[in-house]
Amino acid sequence: MVVPTADASAAPAPIKIALITSETGEAASEFVTSPQGFLARVDQQNAEGGIDGHKIIPLVFNDQGSLTTVVTAVQQAISEGAIGLVNDTPFFFNAYKYAQQAGIPVTGGSFDGPEWGEQPNTNMFASDVGSINPNYPLSTGLAQFLKSHGGSILGAYGYAISSSSSRAASQTATAATDVGMKVGVLDTSVVFGSVSFTTEALAAKSAGVNAVYGTMDNDSNFALLTALQQAGVKLKVVSFPTGYEPDIIHSTVWKSVQGVYFSAEFRPLSLPDAGTEQMAAALQKYEHRSPSNFPTYNIYESYVGADLMIKGIQLAGKNPTSAGVIKALRNVKSYNANGLLPDSINFSTIFGHNLPKTCGWFMEAEKNGFVATSTAPVCSGYLPNSNSATAPAS
Repeated sequence: MVVPTADASAAPAPIKIALITSETGEAASEFVTSPQGFLARVDQQNAEGGIDGHKIIPLVFNDQGSLTTVVTAVQQAISEGAIGLVNDTPFFFNAYKYAQQAGIPVTGGSFDGPEWGEQPNTNMFASDVGSINPNYPLSTGLAQFLKSHGGSILGAYGYAISSSSSRAASQTATAATDVGMKVGVLDTSVVFGSVSFTTEALAAKSAGVNAVYGTMDNDSNFALLTALQQAGVKLKVVSFPTGYEPDIIHSTVWKSVQGVYFSAEFRPLSLPDAGTEQMAAALQKYEHRSPSNFPTYNIYESYVGADLMIKGIQLAGKNPTSAGVIKALRNVKSYNANGLLPDSINFSTIFGHNLPKTCGWFMEAEKNGFVATSTAPVCSGYLPNSNSATAPAS
């Protein structure tokens, strides 16, 4: 009797990784292009032979901007055999527990909620900031920036449905007080996706607001800015965490955002290094996105999320498992996405903590495009023993 032997030339089994994002629905204006970064990084890796010969099969799940559908998306990704999930949706906070219960590693953006640093979610690896301190220690960096640019009375705005949005607005208000500013308006009751801010603008004018920070998506932030301008609010400084995007330069809002400062959590392509050049090349080759059409925040998040997941799979051995990827990633002591991050992350110690300092770039909207206020990232630490976890939402 002849016993059949395995074909030595047979390729190793493919590996599936899944992106959870919002291609349609209320958050689509921010996340519809998210698959570009994810797919470009996967295609780039497959072009290099995959991972130990394993081809990576990318799966993209659209949560449709729904708290219900995001659960379905995560469950489907797990049922289809994804070894890990990459998050790039603001609604993941309603579905993370299913990945934790299934023992599936999660990388990607931590902007949706505090679960990235809460027990028992040690399967989660925030590829943008490492992890989150559930106590939310207070950083005064943004408030100091607003003050240094002439701000004295703050208006801060966030979405009611998003804990990360409302908390960012509340934290900025608290920090503004700490650096000697006044808080004219703190509004964290905004309906997700709202573009009607007439009432809010009149309240800001009455309060003498001259510095604004909006922690909402582009549609809401820009509608807020327009309403403030139409109401005659005399603004000295405005900053938004999102909006550093090429499409805005050619849009009808470009004139109204002149002089606005936009945060860049990842190294901008206009400040090139090995990481930005690698990412730009991958996006151009596989997604036909030219370097002049520079990647948006959500594309960075999905690209870096895929990059960290790939690193974990590489370190998990020739026949990786989800558990093996989690173990491998928890032993990564220095990760900066090939220079895309402003600081390196030690995943062996970061869980439940913030990085020692917050760092990023400020990009100012000028006539012909965005210009970095500095080549080096702007960094700030945290106030000792501060705890804003119990800060009021509004």
